[in-house]
Amino acid sequence: MSRRLAILSTIILLLFVVVAAQAASVQFFRASALNASTINPRVATASAAYPRGEIIAADGTVLAKSVAQSSGYYPYRRVYPLGSLTAGVVGFSSPGYGDWALEAEYSNYLVAHPQPAQSFAQVLSPTSAADSITLTLQPSLQRVAQIAMAGQNGAAVVLDPRTGAVLAMYSNPTYDPTPMTSPSFPVEQATWKAITKNNSEGFPPLGLVATQQTFPPGSTFKIVTTSAVVVGRPDLMTKVYPVLRSTPLPNTNLTLSNYAFSSCGGTIPQMLPPSCDTGYALVGLDVGAKLESAAANSFGYNQVPPIDLPGVVKSYFPPASAFQYDLPGLAYSSIGQKNVRSSALQNALVAAAVANGGREMVPHLLNYVTAPDGSIVKRYQPSVWLTPLTSSQAGQISVLMQGVVHDSNGTAAGVGFPANLDVAAKTGTSQTGNSVQNTDDWMIAFAPASNPTVAVAVVMPFQVTSATGASVAGPIMKCLIEGALALQSGHPASGTSTTCP
Repeated sequence: MSRRLAILSTIILLLFVVVAAQAASVQFFRASALNASTINPRVATASAAYPRGEIIAADGTVLAKSVAQSSGYYPYRRVYPLGSLTAGVVGFSSPGYGDWALEAEYSNYLVAHPQPAQSFAQVLSPTSAADSITLTLQPSLQRVAQIAMAGQNGAAVVLDPRTGAVLAMYSNPTYDPTPMTSPSFPVEQATWKAITKNNSEGFPPLGLVATQQTFPPGSTFKIVTTSAVVVGRPDLMTKVYPVLRSTPLPNTNLTLSNYAFSSCGGTIPQMLPPSCDTGYALVGLDVGAKLESAAANSFGYNQVPPIDLPGVVKSYFPPASAFQYDLPGLAYSSIGQKNVRSSALQNALVAAAVANGGREMVPHLLNYVTAPDGSIVKRYQPSVWLTPLTSSQAGQISVLMQGVVHDSNGTAAGVGFPANLDVAAKTGTSQTGNSVQNTDDWMIAFAPASNPTVAVAVVMPFQVTSATGASVAGPIMKCLIEGALALQSGHPASGTSTTCP
């Protein structure tokens, strides 16, 4: 009998320990998350009873605010003054479908929460109010991207390479978030179905192509291949590669050809401006799978960029082991084809890392958080995410990218960048294999090359066969570079030239 009592006592004691541990977990370790959870009735009630905080652009434009409504279950409705222009990053706060994008990312601040007591009365009866957030985003630069893209599908990302601040992030297709906050649930439901339906071209829901969709980067990836050379095989910088139209690929009877079957070759400094595919395929084979894969990873491939947005996807470069029996695949991957995939955000980060002396900053949209009384609750502090290059190595690549713009045979020489902007760039025209629309057209760039303050990536997918990165992404890039530099010098972003909106 005593043995049974001892076992029963032990079991009861263990149950008490489990209950105590769970209580401690809830009280001390999970309390913050539970307090902030959108399914917490207290949070839901506060969200419905009080207005959410404002989301404000870098220039002071209100991007999201709550307005009182005289009818309906909820006393406040969320409105978005710029609509589809900033929907991709601002998102929505919907009664029926919850929060998305920055509305979700910073909901803890934007939802009404207890404020510090300012009087004895407030100690006895605490007040609730919401903080507001101010972004790094420039609406005028968003508008330049929107107009320059002219309704075509694609994405543009503009960064300050020194801090990682996102100055513009525009994607098309986009959507109007206003119906998502309708007091009528059938209206919300119909809108949700419209913006999340499967797209025949594979675009993600909710309109943020810049962070949720990846494409073959094409020749823009030659910047990563060049970094593999300067980091791991600097001797290859002076190796002379044969002038060829097509080059045989190892272990196969197939060949890899240049765009339009042109002939090219020489050293890497001679081959990057005209974007020599045959030469860079041979460079990739000389570099080897291990260094090529390591270089891609060093820039952030195969990792989710730590930007303050939900739903961000990884860019992809195969592991070195994937090329053990596939050297032709390595040749194609070295020029951004085969299975290589990049988001516009990732490619902007590649350009920004070279621009910033080899340091890749954490990309961010938040500038600061403001309390209801106007005081600063939190200010974003820039930080380094990755360091793929030394300053000297980044400088070598910068010079080569300047040649893409300034050399007579450079692929971006005809874009029309004003000489005083001192732009460094790389184009990309990726073959997708689709018989109707078979190129994804890219450009990455930064300026001024001597002291970069802006880095940009533009991708325009599903273009016709004759399209190129220079012809399709180039004019958009030109307007964004000019607009960003104009803003930084205190001038309007639009109307910087006769060819820009």
